[in-house]
Amino acid sequence: MNQFFNLKSFFAFASIVALAMLLSMCAEKVQDNSKVSIAINPAHTGPEINRHIFGHFAEHLGFGIYGGIWVGPDSEIPNTRGIRNDVVEALKALKVPNVRWPGGCFADQYHWREGIGTPEERKSRINVSWGGAPEPNTFGTHEFFDFLEQIGSEAFISANVGSGTVKDAADWLEYLTATGSSLAMERARNGRIEPWNVAFWGIGNEVWGCGGPFTAQEYITELKKFATFSTNYNANLNSQFVAVGPDSFDEYSFGYTEAIMEAWANKTWTWDIQGLSLHKYTRGGWPPVIPATGFGELEYATVIKETLGMDQFIVENKAIMDKYDPEKKVSILVDEWGAWYAPTEGTNPGFLQQQNSQRDAIIAALNFNIFARHADRVHGANIAQMINVLQAVILTENEKMLLTPTYHAFRMYVPFQSAELIPVNFDAGIYKEGNLILPRVDAIAAKGKDGNIYVAITNIDPKNTTSINLSFNGQTILSVDGETLYASSVDAINTFDNPDNVSPKAIEASAAESNISVTVQPQSVTVLKVNL
Repeated sequence: MNQFFNLKSFFAFASIVALAMLLSMCAEKVQDNSKVSIAINPAHTGPEINRHIFGHFAEHLGFGIYGGIWVGPDSEIPNTRGIRNDVVEALKALKVPNVRWPGGCFADQYHWREGIGTPEERKSRINVSWGGAPEPNTFGTHEFFDFLEQIGSEAFISANVGSGTVKDAADWLEYLTATGSSLAMERARNGRIEPWNVAFWGIGNEVWGCGGPFTAQEYITELKKFATFSTNYNANLNSQFVAVGPDSFDEYSFGYTEAIMEAWANKTWTWDIQGLSLHKYTRGGWPPVIPATGFGELEYATVIKETLGMDQFIVENKAIMDKYDPEKKVSILVDEWGAWYAPTEGTNPGFLQQQNSQRDAIIAALNFNIFARHADRVHGANIAQMINVLQAVILTENEKMLLTPTYHAFRMYVPFQSAELIPVNFDAGIYKEGNLILPRVDAIAAKGKDGNIYVAITNIDPKNTTSINLSFNGQTILSVDGETLYASSVDAINTFDNPDNVSPKAIEASAAESNISVTVQPQSVTVLKVNL
């Protein structure tokens, strides 16, 4: 009887030991899942990350222009020739490479002559694309280029193909860039003697939808005419002509890339393009119903998954372009991207006003990373939009202004402009929410123009910190510093009463020989500067 109890006790003890070992193994696996190793070989640099992937988009939409950029020279809000000083100073820090204007859907109802000359010569219209708002045309060509010069940026002009003519577009480009012609003298009479440069000349916008609608072949007919008869007369700098490509969400646009690239491959000498536009928003369905604030983790994971789909969208279009353009003469410009949520309650739904949270900083960083990884073909991108509209970097309310989490993500990524991409190897881990399985982290690295190595790490997981080990292929690390953008919740926002609620902070990282250790917070964006 005693022997039986001894055996029973032995088996009970063995079961407890086995269970303890199993729990220990599980704990070890959980701990391992919280660690990510990133291998970087600084000697192996890839293509340059074109600075234009950090471009912006300012459409005549809601309070994007009026109230956001333009307040008029008589406003009590501090301004320079009608343009807000606070907005200009904030944008200077982003080193904005280009601004796309005047639209968007608005571009194909915009007639440039209505926005030049004296106030009495300007024509007032109704903005039928966006909320039926009055369009006074007080912010026109000269005001836009003044704005660009104040912030140190370049022009991405969207020409009116939908309701305009070839002559209208050709005259506008001549007005902007020529010397010695009647249009150049008219520009001088309106206050600008020297010609401007136009970095990008978009031939229409969403011509399969609000800018047309055209089938791909119908648009190609227009494209050939507009590209043939529009000329940049500024001999010092050439414009890149950008054709309209597809939208990831609109089935009517499918086939545009194939048709346009085939036409380009068989073109005559009279016309050419240097870029193809792609549009892809993070919407969570149409019409957008996911809120900008007060959302749950499943909604967070849903939009992150959709954002990551940008990679496959680019891959698919690159494959078509490679077939007709293996030398990569035609670039991809994702000239509309960003989060598009349900309109803020109590606002005009046509103004597309929404708040901007820590989730949007994550979305911005993931898009930057995707564009950088496709730096061989993606040479431009424009967030929608700059101020007060959709995923804005700045929000204004009368004399008040705040910087959004997306603004901070842009500012943290400034060192990646024109940097050389460095391949990185890492196991991204798994973040799971419901039936959605996502990578836990994302990262890119690049050699900056200053010679330092920059590493951007995004922790997608909103529940867990992640311990990062960076190895630099045996190269000795002299110093490391950086900053992180973290908030205690994914829907944390900045408000006019608390404008610094979400803002970057310095982060501690330790270096030993050729390795760096750093712990990143949940739902955070971190950028490290490494001196080798």
